[in-house]
Amino acid sequence: MIPILKMSEIAPSIYEMIVKNPRLAGKARAGHFVIVMIEETGERIPLTIADYDAEAGTVTMVVMAVGTSTRKMVKLGVGDQLYAMIGPLGQSSEIENFGTVVLVAGGVGTAPIFPIARSLKNAGNRVISIQGARNQGLLFWEDKLNSVSDQHIITTDDGSAGRKALVTEPLRELLEANQLLSENDPNHIGCVYAIGPAIMMKFCAATTLPFNVKTIASLNSIMIDGTGMCGGCRVRIGNETKFTCVDGPEFDAHQIDWNHVLMRQKTYCEAEKCSLQRYIEQTEGIR
Repeated sequence: MIPILKMSEIAPSIYEMIVKNPRLAGKARAGHFVIVMIEETGERIPLTIADYDAEAGTVTMVVMAVGTSTRKMVKLGVGDQLYAMIGPLGQSSEIENFGTVVLVAGGVGTAPIFPIARSLKNAGNRVISIQGARNQGLLFWEDKLNSVSDQHIITTDDGSAGRKALVTEPLRELLEANQLLSENDPNHIGCVYAIGPAIMMKFCAATTLPFNVKTIASLNSIMIDGTGMCGGCRVRIGNETKFTCVDGPEFDAHQIDWNHVLMRQKTYCEAEKCSLQRYIEQTEGIR
């Protein structure tokens, strides 16, 4: 049993959950994820590790309550326990000194971007973060991301916070300015990370491709069982078939077959819709 130390809503339907798990906290690295079960007969839920503290023995996850299992999870509180938590799983992020790195976080993608930004900063990189959301109310962890960034750019679709723009707009501007720098310049962009909705990552990859800048994206949202056995997270990377949960979740964004990823995200939509409808009927007493 894994005790919950904190469960708080940090944006509409988005919750920060901190649990006590010293062994896992000591082994966690940026890019890793865990499998969480609320109860013995519950669903296995893959969640990216959003933060970890080996000294305190804590692991932080950010949960968006969209389906049956996540809605059940966010109803838990301090003093409650998770039935099981397995990890760290997946391949950790590629952390090295690229010089300058741009990290693009869309929506809930802020959560997995934060530990990557912190690790890259600790590795000596100059970190530029671009944090985007539909509106100001959906932004969270701005201060945390800013604390590990040399430059922090906020964009919103409606202009209610930061700049009214899509994240690809400041990204393109940074890349255009980057063309004027030599590769030996410490301000030269050596790598771009993009984590958020699949369509956002697809367009980030399309933006960086003409500039020939190494770009990494995380496909954590299509994982299911987290062990490579179900095959639900198969993706095409270049000419190879990979499993997101064991080979990733991070891949070369220019090699990802994005149309295939977008199609795979829809695989269980009908089953998820039916499950959620039954849950709503049961919890609200509708017959």
